[in-house]
Amino acid sequence: MELQVNGALTFCYTGGKAFDAARPTIVFIHGVLNDHSVWILQTRYFAHHGFNVLAPDLPGHCKSEGEPPKSVEEGADFVLALLDAAGVRQAALVGHSFGSLVALEAAARAPERITRIALVGTAFPMKVTPALLDDAEHQPQKAIAMVNVFSHSMLAPPPSALGPGSWLYGGSRALMRRVLASNSRVNLLHRGFVACDSYANGEAAMARVQCPVLFLLGRSDAMAPPKAAQGLQAKARDGRTVVVEAGHQMMTEAPDAVLFALKDFLPPA
Repeated sequence: MELQVNGALTFCYTGGKAFDAARPTIVFIHGVLNDHSVWILQTRYFAHHGFNVLAPDLPGHCKSEGEPPKSVEEGADFVLALLDAAGVRQAALVGHSFGSLVALEAAARAPERITRIALVGTAFPMKVTPALLDDAEHQPQKAIAMVNVFSHSMLAPPPSALGPGSWLYGGSRALMRRVLASNSRVNLLHRGFVACDSYANGEAAMARVQCPVLFLLGRSDAMAPPKAAQGLQAKARDGRTVVVEAGHQMMTEAPDAVLFALKDFLPPA
């Protein structure tokens, strides 16, 4: 599905079902140097169980046009503009990593429009080491390799995940390389990491959030360790936490566990 958002063509994956703004809607927001495909299992389930699903490629990523967000705040503005473009009055937001901060900021800015937020692999502050920022700017392939080492707690998934022969590390690295190459004007890796590193509004935003919040964390997450979410958890007025046995890329390491946690959190359609 393609929508005009802020004057730019935006691609949204809908889980294999036609979009219907009258149905309850979930927006899935990917992280740095990812795209809509990281949510394939979860989006298809909800789309085939009565929900309306929008999983956009963020602006300037892969199939979407426009200027990539320079900040979490710009990402939140994009999500709210996406709802307008789709004709959706209210929606639940599910965000991973950078996308979790975008979901948080959007819920704080428009509490009347966001019904629930699920923060997957979240942290605040979401600081990025100076060495990784430098590599992201000057040696992005090296940074991609480093990020993937710290984003996975296993090299190959259990049989119930992606099937025999799957290579989590290699698949994730190939995705990040593809996303990086999709924009020849902007270094998406460096821009995304700077946006994460510079975001300072997390706890203040959580204090303004009115809706229920799910913290979905990976026990072996080295990029955003579970303890790094404690500040946000303390500020959430209606928060719950689920910890899954996985690293940062838990949507592919533990897809069933992530799906079940989201299924339990989001009300039936």
